[in-house]
Amino acid sequence: MAALNPNLLDTGTPPIPEAQGWTRSYTGDRGPLIDLSQAVPGYPPHPEMLARLAAAAGDVRSAGYGSIFGDDALREAYAAHATALYGAPIRPGETAVTAGCNQAFVIALMALAKAGDTVLLPSPWYFNHEMTCRMLGVEARPLPCSAETGFVPDPEAAEALIDDRVKAIVLITPNNPTGAVYPPETLARFAALCRRRNIWLVVDETYRDFLEGAHQRPHGLFAEPGWRDVLIGLYSFSKSYCVPGHRLGAVTAGEAVIAQIGKVLDCIQICPARAGQTALTWAIGALDDWREANRREIAARAAAFRAAFAQLPGWRIDSMGAYFAYVAHPFAGVAAPAVSRRMAERRGVLALPGGFFGAGQDGHLRVAFANADAAAIAELPGRLEGLAV
Repeated sequence: MAALNPNLLDTGTPPIPEAQGWTRSYTGDRGPLIDLSQAVPGYPPHPEMLARLAAAAGDVRSAGYGSIFGDDALREAYAAHATALYGAPIRPGETAVTAGCNQAFVIALMALAKAGDTVLLPSPWYFNHEMTCRMLGVEARPLPCSAETGFVPDPEAAEALIDDRVKAIVLITPNNPTGAVYPPETLARFAALCRRRNIWLVVDETYRDFLEGAHQRPHGLFAEPGWRDVLIGLYSFSKSYCVPGHRLGAVTAGEAVIAQIGKVLDCIQICPARAGQTALTWAIGALDDWREANRREIAARAAAFRAAFAQLPGWRIDSMGAYFAYVAHPFAGVAAPAVSRRMAERRGVLALPGGFFGAGQDGHLRVAFANADAAAIAELPGRLEGLAV
């Protein structure tokens, strides 16, 4: 066989299918599988959203190409929503619609860094971010975060890692995998650092709608006069509207940056899927109360998860927020993949090992508690008590 791209060959395979394979050995003797691996909304979309998706899919207008940057109506609706949320004017031309937030990250990285450049990623990191960097020949330089600091990265530690190869710092808040929520003042310090060192700050806010007080301003970065010279925001509609299969996300950046990423978008998607855009244009303004009810439901699941794990001696929640808990397991010296595999095979509980999210994470598991309702979460102490690895 002729040679393949060595950067691709050097990239690990997607880890979630590997973990899902462990469940094939589960006999079902403890009850149905409790899948806490992939972050998937644990409830259906709004019925009217589904109806509008179906209607739009059957509309001949959805069958044709749209704008590279997304349909004007959705960009206008999203810009208005972001303007109200952040208390700062964001124009439709400062947004672009993407095929999910993963694609938003790909195009942002391609706009900011070339092969041989470096970006800083807080570690533990979201594995798709690291995989994308590796495939593009961009170094993902770890910015270590620890349980002692709530897995919130330190701007001073980041500055010590910056050299002339570093083109950007990438942050996720609320974080995947740890659930850590970065304080607004921490984000402001990172923005000041990036401005001072003339590098970009990329902030992935996929889970922002599940913050406590979701209608409050999450940070003041877009209110800074020079934000367009330093900041790129990423967002996903998937979790908030329960439509991950429709693959819709967004980028917010200055118009000069949006113009450049249009070149990438034209090569990798031509235009976002049209039917989902039509439904979302309606949903952004119409489903505020529904989204808030979902936020409260996820908060209730978080409380149920805390109560469940309080019953498990030796297990410790080191960080938690939005969809995720980052949990220290009680098996000293045992690598997290072995713990996760035994949980899946013997107890029918699937969580991802910390090692999927970078080096030095073998003492932790990432648990996507938002996937399960309170009744399933209440089963966890009985499932995990007495587990031997």
